[in-house]
Amino acid sequence: MLVVRVKFKSDGKVYNFETEEEYQKGDKVKVETERGLQLGEIYEIEKVTSPKNLKTILGKATEEEYKKYLKNVKDSQDVLKYTKELVKNLNMNMNLLDANYSLDRKVLFFNFVSDERVDFRNLVKELAAKYHTRIELHQIGVRDKAKLVGGIGLCGKVLCCHGCLQSVNSVNINMVKNQNIALNPTKINGACGRLLCCFTYENDLYEENRKKLPSLREKVAYKGKEAVVTDLDILNLTYAVKINENTYETVQLNDREK
Repeated sequence: MLVVRVKFKSDGKVYNFETEEEYQKGDKVKVETERGLQLGEIYEIEKVTSPKNLKTILGKATEEEYKKYLKNVKDSQDVLKYTKELVKNLNMNMNLLDANYSLDRKVLFFNFVSDERVDFRNLVKELAAKYHTRIELHQIGVRDKAKLVGGIGLCGKVLCCHGCLQSVNSVNINMVKNQNIALNPTKINGACGRLLCCFTYENDLYEENRKKLPSLREKVAYKGKEAVVTDLDILNLTYAVKINENTYETVQLNDREK
């Protein structure tokens, strides 16, 4: 059994499918997704000893199907442009992000963001009458928007949600506090305006190390004297203590007097 990783956009997320057929990296293949029949490109192939209960590859795309896919991509851009004008004329409070046909053009999908619940029934009627296909509009959040659109993060690399992450876990302010990071919105928020996804990566280690260290401003014994903890280096398991007005020391965890 082979697990085949497929991309639907050159810079997009990778999705896993399984097959018993032989394929090559770069092959254009047809797959059935939640959004109907889609055409994607094989990014990577891995042999597995047991099935993973994934959807299967339906087969290689023919030259005719690939031409149809390219036409769908082009037509989708025209659809998006028209629909944005329609949304403006209908005075609807929504920001359309993209439009995509399924490979067989049985469904036309739209993603949009909005700060409120949107009644798009009139919009759907107009679009269905013009394009003669089923219309689906999906309201997504700002994290999903960043995942869809992509961009460059504070680290200078492609946004994790757009590149390497298969799913975005919940991020909360306690993770920021665990890592002893100043609560500065410009430093802790990502392109989406929400807390950075990367706070989840090392949170378990920070939580474990914090249990071993004293708290800030805690009084501890150091070299036979009473000292006050003034700073923590959680990853390196060290902390700074103030012994008197002019004396500060850095303490390794193992140096702490019990």
